[in-house]
Amino acid sequence: MTRNFLSNLVGSFASPAAENPTVAIMEAAFQHHDLDWRYLNCLVEPDDLKGAVEGAWAMGWQGFNCSIPHKIKVIEHIETLGKSAEIIGAVNTMIRTPSGFIGENTDGRGFVRAVSSHCDLAGKRIVLFGAGGAARALAVEIALAGAAELIIVNRNEGRGRELAALINRATPANAVYEPWANTFSIPLGTDIVINATSIGLFPNVDQELDVNWKSFEPHMIVCDGVHNPPQTQFLRRAASIGCTTVNGIDMLVNVCAACIDHWTAVSVDLDVMRAAVRDLDK
Repeated sequence: MTRNFLSNLVGSFASPAAENPTVAIMEAAFQHHDLDWRYLNCLVEPDDLKGAVEGAWAMGWQGFNCSIPHKIKVIEHIETLGKSAEIIGAVNTMIRTPSGFIGENTDGRGFVRAVSSHCDLAGKRIVLFGAGGAARALAVEIALAGAAELIIVNRNEGRGRELAALINRATPANAVYEPWANTFSIPLGTDIVINATSIGLFPNVDQELDVNWKSFEPHMIVCDGVHNPPQTQFLRRAASIGCTTVNGIDMLVNVCAACIDHWTAVSVDLDVMRAAVRDLDK
């Protein structure tokens, strides 16, 4: 009997990369569903991104993910964009086609799925810290899910205003930019607060957002896109006030499931992926 020793390859390009648990989540899903696929976590510096994309294509990779800092820059090196990715202007998931890689974005979809188990986003007022690739994806998908208002808080004014303008131009939601030059106070009437920056990401686990904690209220849902560590200082402080929290692992599992669906057309078992995350702490 002839056996096939050539697995389907996918993976992640990021810098830093060592703290990314995606490989464990993806491999657990592949094994559970008996898929002959492998996921490789790769450290790729910005100057090497073009070569990494070309190498993945040459080696027959079926796709790959991009994380910090490649979600926008990688667009220069792929064939085309999916519809939502084109609006967002950033991608995290590449899928192989006969003519080249197509870029999609599952970051926002993963977030919406994770938060939807706690509340309906329709009509909500949301404060979003950050305006990079991940923040753009979250903002667009949140707006398309029916959020009423997004307050974009970012230190880089140009990038923050650009994201607010995108939301106002391409979605039904209203977006405004607020500067983040000093300690930021959450406006009254806010329903959801989201950290879409890398503040608190391993190894800088003691970093905290410069926010006025007296402005937080127990009814708020507080979310952090940082997945390592799962419980950031930001989420710990929010939980101590009584806020409902959604951590980066909740989002990451849903993001990974959407990626696998793009690559294999298989709807994976989320509980298997969550169990893989829990096993990492044993």
